[in-house]
Amino acid sequence: MTTLLAPAPAPERTAKPAPALAPGGGLRRRVALRLLALVALGLLWEISARVLNNPAFIPSPAAVWHQLIVTSTTHDGIRGYSGHLLIEHLGVSLRRIVIGSAIGIAGGLVLGVLLGTVGWLRVIAEPVVTFVRALPPLAYFSLFIIWFGIDETPKLWLLSIAALPPVAVATAAAVHGAPSGLVEAARALGASRWQSTRDVVLPSALPEIFTGIRLAVGVAYSSVVAAETINGVPGIGGMIRDAQRYSQTDVVVLGLFAIGLSGLLIDALLRIAEERLIPWRGIS
Repeated sequence: MTTLLAPAPAPERTAKPAPALAPGGGLRRRVALRLLALVALGLLWEISARVLNNPAFIPSPAAVWHQLIVTSTTHDGIRGYSGHLLIEHLGVSLRRIVIGSAIGIAGGLVLGVLLGTVGWLRVIAEPVVTFVRALPPLAYFSLFIIWFGIDETPKLWLLSIAALPPVAVATAAAVHGAPSGLVEAARALGASRWQSTRDVVLPSALPEIFTGIRLAVGVAYSSVVAAETINGVPGIGGMIRDAQRYSQTDVVVLGLFAIGLSGLLIDALLRIAEERLIPWRGIS
């Protein structure tokens, strides 16, 4: 007697969901959406300026563009704004931001590693870091002026102190939360405490540390106008403060655009550096 065996049913093929957007189409769509959003914001800006008809309140895009030309060139014997071109104002502010951020980031890294590895120090210093982080920059800028005068020193101190807490907090949390199994394995293989911190803890903490660095640079950018309140010309923040005294709203808006666009550029550079230096981010 022959037993007929029916062929096993073919396994059902699970259809893979098609990607929502092809890589090329996704990029083109993102660019198109951003351009469309910029055009819509520009139209809204122009309409608001025309309806209100009050340049001291909302200057038109044409007025801001005119100030861009005026502050970037020499007209009627006047060079830029307050004797300095717009690019020079921006360059001085960027130099202050870079130096202040570098000092704050370096101090935050050292302090964060200590807070994350030394328990008794974390108990003592963590409230102090939180206290400083909660202070607005102008609150202690006046104190720095009393101590250091009105030259570059108080500005750099302000930007450094503003940039330090985000890095310290992010580094301390990342170091304290490093995988204990990897640390114990390194110690079992003969690594010292410093070697295990350098070779195991810090690489695992780098993604969170880099997030703190980006936050620190953003805080320094947001503090530059406060840092250049006193004797800030040349400087983009000083230019904004000076224009505010004379109700030159178009110059104020131009300065805000300069700070915002340069901030976007530096954040993009930090993102690129993060992708190059931390290729393992997001890999579990």
